[in-house]
Amino acid sequence: MRIVFIDGMGGGLVAQVISQAAGRIPADTELIGLGTNALATAAMLKAGLKRVATGENAVCVTAQTADIIVGPIGIVLPNAMLGEVTPRMAEAVASSRARKLLLPVSQSHFEFIGVENKSIGVLVKEAAEKIVEITSNKN
Repeated sequence: MRIVFIDGMGGGLVAQVISQAAGRIPADTELIGLGTNALATAAMLKAGLKRVATGENAVCVTAQTADIIVGPIGIVLPNAMLGEVTPRMAEAVASSRARKLLLPVSQSHFEFIGVENKSIGVLVKEAAEKIVEITSNKN
């Protein structure tokens, strides 16, 4: 199984998810971090990922080979995260066959109706638990 983590704007959100899930998923699970910028990529390296890359092409190519994609909801919204998510990136992630675990963090140009407002800490914990559940069940 291949899990691709995508983040931008410093990478702290996904780095927290990685830290909480690390050591709790099968050792044969391939973990890849993709940053929309170098800071996000560095944060994922610091969180423990060994394979990382940065930029639009890395996201577009790797999203197509993922089984699971984890990241803030902005990774499927063109021009989200202060423009770091290009339309090409958003399309590649959204059209990937991968199961997407999207954290509903605030986007200035979108409002999510019917989504419970939760703290970042709660979202991170729930995402990590879902990754562990999926990788344990191989669903």
